Parts: sequence; C-alpha cells; structure tokens
Amino acid sequence: MPGRLIVFEGVEGGGKTTQLERSRQWLIESGWLAFLQSNGWVQQLVVTREPGGTDLGKGLRQLLLHSTQEPIQDRAELLLYAADRAQHVEGVLRPHLTENSLILCDRYTDSTIAYQGYGRGLDPTLIKQLNHIATNGLQSNLTFWLDLDVKTGLDRTHQRGKADRIEQADLNFHERVQQGFAALAQAHPHRIARINATQPEAAVFQEIQAILSDRLTKWYGKRA
Repeated sequence: MPGRLIVFEGVEGGGKTTQLERSRQWLIESGWLAFLQSNGWVQQLVVTREPGGTDLGKGLRQLLLHSTQEPIQDRAELLLYAADRAQHVEGVLRPHLTENSLILCDRYTDSTIAYQGYGRGLDPTLIKQLNHIATNGLQSNLTFWLDLDVKTGLDRTHQRGKADRIEQADLNFHERVQQGFAALAQAHPHRIARINATQPEAAVFQEIQAILSDRLTKWYGKRA
C-alpha cells in the first residue's frame, strides 16, 4: 500500500496527542509535506485516532471511556475496541493509504495488546485473532512509544480534570499496561521506536523529529 501509517502509543498522560499535533505542525512548517506533495508521493496529511476516528467510532468512544450505565465487561470492552478498529481501517485508514496519504494516528493495535491483553489479562491469542480480523493485516509503518512512568502519567491526567473510565483503573492495571508496551517494543524494534517521555515536551519532540526525518528520508529520499 503506497501510503504510510504512523502511530503514537503509550500509557495515560504520556503526551501522545500533544506530540502527534507537534508532528503534524512540523511536517507542514518544515516543508516536508510540500516536498512530498510536489513529487506526487503524498496526497494529503491525515490525523485520526482510536477509538473515535469515524462517526460510528465516536459513539463507541463515548461508551468505552465515559459510560456509567453499567460496568463494561472485559471481553465486551475488547469487542467494542475491535468494532471501532474494523470501521476505522475500512472507512478511513485503507482508503487514505490507497490514495498515498501520510496518516498520523493516536493509538492502534498495540494499545489493545497492552490494555486488554496485559492490563485486563485476556487471552493474547484471542486478541491477536481479533486484531487481525479488525485490520485485515494492516500494520503501522512506524509507531512511537512514549515511555513514561505510570504514576507520573496518571498525575498528569488528574491535573487535566475528571478522569475517564480507563484512567480510573488502579495503578496495578496501568503498570501491567506499561509492561505490555515494553514487551511490544522489545519484540518489534523495526516498527516501534521508544521515546523518553519523561523529558520536557520540546525535548520529547526533538527525539520524534529526528526519527521521523530519518524514516521519511528512507521512504521517500533526501529532501532537496
């Protein structure tokens, strides 16, 4: 598939959304996007997220993060995330990738393995099968893992205001999630780039920018 999918992952409060937005701005302001478009390699820059990257997904996101009607059972949670992903892949990601888009996505399959697999303790084989069904094999070309101490991240989320359903889980859950991301990064070093997210925001982005510049050059060639 001619486009490229770049994903931002990590525990709560790690700065994914902030760094994704900084990356979007840098791609535009640095001239990279204009360079890629002028050569016909990239049609457009797309920003999206999971859950919630489609109209259907927005409703699922509300259920997953803010539902208070009744407790969401762990397998039901897993299936709701899978439904969101299936809609997102077929309705947004694949069409844009086919049209040579560069996509920046807030969370993808690694979050399901980390949160529902390591965090909830659900069967990793089942999760692998569901991820494959939902994505039909579509993987990220590059994933930034923003590695941050769990307690520091949760403190950041609490400073923002009311915590969502996932953020309200106990510390042990979030520590297991962090272990999941660490295991994934070790298993897939070609795809997952670890970023030290304990640094100031600007320093975090410098790491991301360096890797992104290198990867863009490998994909498309050196910018004139």
